[in-house]
Amino acid sequence: MRHVPFPPVETDATVAPAPGITAVAEPRATPVDARGVAITLIAVGSAILLAQYMQSVLIPFILAGLVFYALDPLVDRLERHHVPRALGAGLAIAIVLSALGGVSYTLAGDALGVIGELPAAAQKIRATWTADIDHEPTAIDKVQEAARAIDETAAAAAAAAAAGATPRGVTRVQVEAPAFRVSDYLFSSSMGALNLLGQTALVLFLSFFLLVYDDLFKRKLVENIGPTLGRKRITVQILNDIAVQIERYIVVQVLTSVAVGVATGLSLMAVGLNNPWVWGVAAAVFNVIPYFGPLVVAAGLGIVGYLQFGSAGWALGVAGIAMAITTLEGFWLTPMLMGRVSEMNRIALFAGLLFWSWLWGIPGMLLAIPMMVVAKVVCDRVEGLQPIGRMLGE
Repeated sequence: MRHVPFPPVETDATVAPAPGITAVAEPRATPVDARGVAITLIAVGSAILLAQYMQSVLIPFILAGLVFYALDPLVDRLERHHVPRALGAGLAIAIVLSALGGVSYTLAGDALGVIGELPAAAQKIRATWTADIDHEPTAIDKVQEAARAIDETAAAAAAAAAAGATPRGVTRVQVEAPAFRVSDYLFSSSMGALNLLGQTALVLFLSFFLLVYDDLFKRKLVENIGPTLGRKRITVQILNDIAVQIERYIVVQVLTSVAVGVATGLSLMAVGLNNPWVWGVAAAVFNVIPYFGPLVVAAGLGIVGYLQFGSAGWALGVAGIAMAITTLEGFWLTPMLMGRVSEMNRIALFAGLLFWSWLWGIPGMLLAIPMMVVAKVVCDRVEGLQPIGRMLGE
């Protein structure tokens, strides 16, 4: 059989378009720089591991930076009134510490009262859960009972096999875990308190030096950022934008937290809840954590309301008061005060909150929003990072 040769295939350059039809160039696939992508992923992973390893060093610096931006306007105003900058920084830090100490001293008795009620609350919860112990077993109870019986049988069989497999002349040794000792717990708690005090002192000293040498630090940073005038100008713009954004964020956060705390305390006092101002302060502090903070306060108030009033309706009502206040603050007060301070979308905020809470725990939850504000300012000003800034924006 004779093979018929195929006609030559015409390439794109030899094919002529039909009359009346405009030739359209086929889109070419963009080559992927696999090496660049791999290097970027390795760099990002290394940065995440380094941030997790150095959190005990990075967190005090970030906290000191927030304290600096919060107190810098006050120190600048004192300096304009011919107060030396070192003295003004010391006065500003002393004012903040005095305010925090006054609030702590005022509410110390109520806080101890809440702590003192914990044993009785635990007993009441235990009694509530065990009151209906003689109820008819459900299908889940029967399945759990069967699982426990199987586990006990398997454990007994394993013990018997182990006893039979022990050679003669060999003594079996059973390792018992040491008993819990309260003295060890108190020692570890004392060491944790000392560590917290040391970290607080470190943050205060760092904040003091940043407030005193503010201009020197900025001037040295601009001088060493690069030789070109354009890079120096971008650095100055980034520093100014960070200062504006963080200072306004702190002011708005303080105002909204105080409003939430006062409203929560007054509302709980009106319904007759015990120690209302302790929960008001707790609501103000947890209001710093978006989404999760109000939920924690509402859950705690629901438990306290149930223990005090003995009714699920009262528990839901007390928890609903806290949720209503934080909802009004989140949908009305904060947007009105915040304006265009960060222009960050909600998905980016929630994702950043999850990431930093996974990386640093509770400190990460507290510091997630200001760190993302700083990251967006930097991305908006640096040309190569502007796509990330657009992803974070509205």
